[in-house]
This record gives sequence, C-alpha cells and structure tokens, in this order.
Amino acid sequence: MTVYGARLSNSFQGEWELYVVTDGISLEWPEQSFGRSGPVPTVQERADALAQLGFILMDGAEWKWQELPAGVMDRVRLLASVNVRRKGGAS
Repeated sequence: MTVYGARLSNSFQGEWELYVVTDGISLEWPEQSFGRSGPVPTVQERADALAQLGFILMDGAEWKWQELPAGVMDRVRLLASVNVRRKGGAS
C-alpha cells in the first residue's frame, strides 16, 4: 500500500486548499479548494474533500500543523499535513 501526504494550506490568496502529493508532477496533484479564507476547514470537511479526491486517512493518522511566517508584519501561512492512502487500498 502506498502512503501519500495530504496538505491543507491557506494559499497566498488566503483561501484554504487541500492537495495530495502523489508521484505526478505538482501540476497534476489532486486538489480541492474550500473557496473561503475562514474558518479553517473542519476535520470532517477535510475528510470529505479527501474522499472526493479518492483518498482516506491512514489508520491512526492525525493532522500536524506548522506555521510558515514570511516576515514579522506579514500574514502567517498555515500548513497541515497527514498521511493518506487511496480508497480501497489500491496504490
């Protein structure tokens, strides 16, 4: 079973988006925009978005958050990551 990394980020435009890092080039990664800058998508919204993309969380996986500051007066970008697999266990 192949493990992939899912990422949730508030993009430079400020809207929340989720994408799954796969073997393809970055322009081909499955992605889902939440179309809003706030609030942060709930755990269930993230799970639903992953399911629409054909992925589910790995057993016991938890979202890990990190802050990506640009400068002391700039808006902070947030990035969350979690391990996922394809639905049905296919690679």
